[in-house]
Order: sequence, then C-alpha cells, then structure tokens
Amino acid sequence: MINFKQYKALTFDCYGTLIDWENGILGALKPLLLAHNTDLDDDQILELFAEFEAELEKGDYIKYREVLKTVVDKFGEQFGFEPTVKELNSIADSIQHWLPFPDTVEALKMLKQKFRLVIISNVDDDLFSFSAKHLEVEFDQIITAEQAKSYKPSLNNFKLAIERVDLPLEQILHVAASVYHDIVTAKSMGLSTVWVNRRADKQGVNITGAAVRQPDLEVPDLKTLAALCSQK
Repeated sequence: MINFKQYKALTFDCYGTLIDWENGILGALKPLLLAHNTDLDDDQILELFAEFEAELEKGDYIKYREVLKTVVDKFGEQFGFEPTVKELNSIADSIQHWLPFPDTVEALKMLKQKFRLVIISNVDDDLFSFSAKHLEVEFDQIITAEQAKSYKPSLNNFKLAIERVDLPLEQILHVAASVYHDIVTAKSMGLSTVWVNRRADKQGVNITGAAVRQPDLEVPDLKTLAALCSQK
C-alpha cells in the first residue's frame, strides 16, 4: 500500500480522470455521425477516436483544437462524408460543457487540504480554462500540451511538470485514468502512480490502454483515493 504521508504534490491527468471525457466525446460525435447516416455503438466511437487521436499526437506538434478537427475529418474519411466547418469544430467547442465525474469536485477539495494539486493535460490552455471552472479548486500548477509543445505519453510533458513542481520525485504522486498516456511514462520516470480505473465495470475495449506497467495503486474513482489519503 502507498504511504500517502510521503507525498507533497498530486499530479493529475484531467480528461478521463477528473472530467467525463467519454460522455463529452460521445455527446459531440454521436449526433454528428447519425446526421451522416453512420450508426456506431459507444465503444466503436471511442475506440476510433482514441486511434485517430493517438496517431495525430505522435506527429509534429499541432494545437489540440487542430487535433480534434482532424479527428472529425478522419471519421468523415472512414465513413464517406465531408464534415462542415461547424462539425469539424464540434468536439473542441463542446469541451466547455464537459462536466466532472460526480465524485471529482468533492474529492479534489479534500485532497487540496493535504497536497499541492497539479494538472498535466493533453489540451490547449484556453480549452482547459473552461474545465477549470467546473473543477472548483485552485491548482498549484497547470501544465498543458500547448506549453510542452508535445503530447503525453511523451517524456517531455512530465519533465516540464516535474521541473515546475520542483519537488523530489519521491514526493510526487501521479494520478491518471490512462495507462497508455500516463501510467507507463510516469512509472518510467520514477514517479509513483495511481490508476483511476473508471472503466473497470465496463465491457468492451479498454480505451485507456492495457496495464503493461503496473501502477502502485488502482482505485475505481477519485472518491476512493481521497478516502485512502484521509486515513491516518
């Protein structure tokens, strides 16, 4: 079991960990696809989204808004339709309406009493600012892909975060839902990690990646993590 007393800062992935990105993406893409006579189930949409996004983020850096526009364009290529300008912007424009998971805000407020809180997110500064309002806590540092000019799982994003946090690695605990984007890289750099496995009770494809490198702790949600941290 992790000794939470050794940590001074918790670094968080945002979308999928704190913010319900699946419902956000589905809310934008499902009506768009249906408008073009493309009826896919939720896991098919999320799997394709993850595939297209990962491919784009491996290339030369472009802003996340452009990544999302190109993802929509790739859905069009895959299923034989040409998205309108409004449709190309639909996912990015919807981010301002994406909400935290039901347990997120209360858990963050509890954790804020004990730790410095830091965001490491594959997003643009302006897009995260929308989400920050929903999260209702003040983060000590916010590191975005726009600042790093790269996307997780790149080491670069974590190096920038560690530099900004300015604490020994053994005092930083990284918390994330994506094994692919976060857990593997964080562990490789010597960080302790908590896998928030919000899809544990869901059937179908594991959108967040297989657990190739084991986290130090697995929890089903942030409420559970906050409860563990509050124990003496």
